[in-house]
Amino acid sequence: MESNDPIAPGLYLVATPIGNLGDITLRALETLRAVDRIACEDTRQTQKLLNHFQIATPTVSLHQHNEHQRAAELIGALKAGGRIAVVSDAGMPGISDPGAWLTAEAIAAGVPVIPIPGANAALSALVASGLPTGEFQFIGFLPEKAGARRTRLEALAAEGGASARTLIFYEAPHRILDTLGDLESVWDPICAWWWRAS
Repeated sequence: MESNDPIAPGLYLVATPIGNLGDITLRALETLRAVDRIACEDTRQTQKLLNHFQIATPTVSLHQHNEHQRAAELIGALKAGGRIAVVSDAGMPGISDPGAWLTAEAIAAGVPVIPIPGANAALSALVASGLPTGEFQFIGFLPEKAGARRTRLEALAAEGGASARTLIFYEAPHRILDTLGDLESVWDPICAWWWRAS
């Protein structure tokens, strides 16, 4: 598709780079240029990406605090034949990031949803970890509060934990040491050693 060719109406879930701008796909760039607007987790963060690739498509915010309210507006535009892209700050929207609610609403409204694949932090970490990749479970973010986080980890351990499958967690940088401590106390020292070494 040429950048000035029209694309089909619908909701486009566009993966963005997770650290290196060179990781964006050509299809993602073409889509971001061709849609009517881009719904962003953080418009300031997305604007850096758009400026780098000289993309002038208008943006609108779509984050965890406004997704339910913004969905009605965006679904209205989509039902009228609009073309809207959704991006998160990094990676695939809807994976521990805004976009899942809007996607469900679009499907319920009969609007086509088109994923534009690309970088994904969980899968990148998995394939580079050396851990078994045949079966894994994506947990996403653990609870922020220490007690709730520990309870969640204990429940996962009771289900078979890391001995039965590879588990993938997301965590904020300022909580990583506390979470590693919880992992060490819930699972055996071998598992905890791997987390510390990574």
